[in-house]
Amino acid sequence: MCEAHEARASSKWLCLTYVEAPCVRLSALRREAQYYSNQWLHEDPKRVPPHRDEEIMLERNKCLKRYFEDPEERNKAMIECRWTMDPYIWWAMHGTVAPRIQNLAFMVWVYKKTAEEKFPTLKKYSDKAPPTDKFATHEIKYGPQVVPISPAEWDAMKFKPEKSVKLSRIYKCLKHNAVNLASLTWYLHYYMKDVSIFIAEPGNTKAILAVSALARAMKEMQKVAILRCVWRQGQGNVVVGVLTPNVSDKDSTPDSFLFNVLPFAEDVREFQFSSFSSFPLSWQPNEQQQEAADNLVKMLDLAPTGKEEALKPEFTPNPVLERFYRHLELKSKHPDAPVPPLDETLKKITQPDPEQLSQCKSVIEEFRRHFELRENPKLKKSTKRLLGEKPSGSVKVEKVGDSTPVQDFEAMMSRRDSPEWVNKAIKDMKNKIFDLVEDSCDGDTYQKALECLVSLRKGCILEQEPKQFNDFLRHLCKFCQEKDLNTFCDFLASKGVTLVTKTEAVDSIFILPTSSEVTEDEARSFMVKREPKHEQAQ
Repeated sequence: MCEAHEARASSKWLCLTYVEAPCVRLSALRREAQYYSNQWLHEDPKRVPPHRDEEIMLERNKCLKRYFEDPEERNKAMIECRWTMDPYIWWAMHGTVAPRIQNLAFMVWVYKKTAEEKFPTLKKYSDKAPPTDKFATHEIKYGPQVVPISPAEWDAMKFKPEKSVKLSRIYKCLKHNAVNLASLTWYLHYYMKDVSIFIAEPGNTKAILAVSALARAMKEMQKVAILRCVWRQGQGNVVVGVLTPNVSDKDSTPDSFLFNVLPFAEDVREFQFSSFSSFPLSWQPNEQQQEAADNLVKMLDLAPTGKEEALKPEFTPNPVLERFYRHLELKSKHPDAPVPPLDETLKKITQPDPEQLSQCKSVIEEFRRHFELRENPKLKKSTKRLLGEKPSGSVKVEKVGDSTPVQDFEAMMSRRDSPEWVNKAIKDMKNKIFDLVEDSCDGDTYQKALECLVSLRKGCILEQEPKQFNDFLRHLCKFCQEKDLNTFCDFLASKGVTLVTKTEAVDSIFILPTSSEVTEDEARSFMVKREPKHEQAQ
C-alpha cells in the first residue's frame, strides 16, 4: 500500500506517515503539507488532498490501533482527539468516511456589528495616574481573617473554558420577536451588551450558500437558535445568546445571522411600576389621548417616508467624544485655556432641529391639549426613598412585625427587588392596624395604631395608592362602629387623620384622571365625633 501510494503521490516522504514512531510521523506531516500543494493537486484530477483520501484515514486509524492496544485507552485517545481539536479541523481529518456529512462542515466568521464606545481614560499618556503594583496579591475573606493568595494560585482557580460556539436548541420565535424558552419568554428589551454578526467565510461559495439556506429556512419557519459562546481561549465570561436570521434584500450582500446576548436570572430587572392595562378604565388614556401620543412619537422619526434620513450614523460623530478630543487638542496647545462653548456643528447633533419643530408644531400643540401639564412641587420630595431613614444592617424585612411595625413597613416599601413588596407592605400594615384596634384595652394601643395609620397614609401617597388608603379608612371606621369602638374614631378625629384628597394625591407631571376623587371639604367632614349608638336609640 505504501509503495502504491508513494508512486501516486510522487513523494517518498508519504511512506513515513504510517510508521509507528510519533516523532517521525510529525516530521512526515510537515513535509506532507509541502507536497500537497494546490499546484500538485491540479496536475492530475485523480489526486486528492490527505483529508479527502479515505486510504490515508483508514491507515491512520490502524496506527492508533497498534499504538493503543487497550480498546478503552484507544477510545479515550480518539475522544481526546475529537474534543481538543477545532471541530472544523477534526472534520477535515476524520470525516472522510462520511463525505456527505463532511461537506456540511464550513467555516463562519464572527464580527461585532455594534459596540459600546468607551470613554478614553488617558492613563497611558498621563503621569498623574496611580502606579500599579506588579507584586500585589489577591485577598479572600475567611471569617474574620483575610487570606492572601498568590497570582499563580488566583489564576489556577479561574474558570478557563475552551473557545467554542455550541448550539443548545432551536426555539419558535413568537410575535414581536419574543423567544419562548420553556416556561419563560424573552423580549427584545432583555437583550444585553453588543450585537455580533455571523457570516460565512469570505470567498467560500459553499459556506455562503449553506449560511444563506439555513438563514432563509429559519426565517420561513420562524425559528431562532440558542448558543453558548466562548469568544477567546480561556475567557471566563461565557455568554448565552439568541441567534436570529438576517436575510439580506440586496444581491451583493450575503445572508447572515445576528447574535444577541441573553441575561441570566440575576441580570433581569423587573419594572417597579404597573402597566397601564392593569389600571381601571378611568385611569387609562382615552382614544384621543392615545392618538395624540402616537402622533408625537411618529414625529420623532429620523427617517420619515419620502424624506432623507437625518443624522446618518456614517456621517454623525459621537458628540461627547468629538467635544472631548477637541478640548484635549486645545489643552495640549494652551494648558490654561477655558472650556470652549459648544460648536455649531455639534449643536445640530445634540439639539432639536428648529425647522422640524416648526413643521410639527401642530402635533405638539395637539398633545398639549389632550394632556394637562403643570409643575409638580412634590416631585423632588418623592424621589427620596422613603418615609424616613432606612433601617441599618443588611437584613431584608419581609413582614410587618409587632415590635417595630412602622420601621418594618418603611423597609418593605423601600425594597426594589420585586414590585410585589409594596402591595404586601400595605396589606400587612392594614392587618396590623386592625389587630391593634380590636385587641386594645381601654385604648392602650390606640397611639401605636395611629402611628401605623399615619405611616400607611404617607406610604400610599408616595406610591400613588391613595384609593387603597381611603377605602381602608372607610372600612376601618365602619368596623369600629359595628364593634362599638367609636372611641378610636374620635381619637383619629382629634389627631386630624382623614382621607387623602385630590391635591395630596397628585404626584405626576401628566395629569390623568386622578386616583382620588375626595375634595378637601369631604375630607374635613368625614372625620367628626359621632354620638354613641345607644344615645341615638334613646
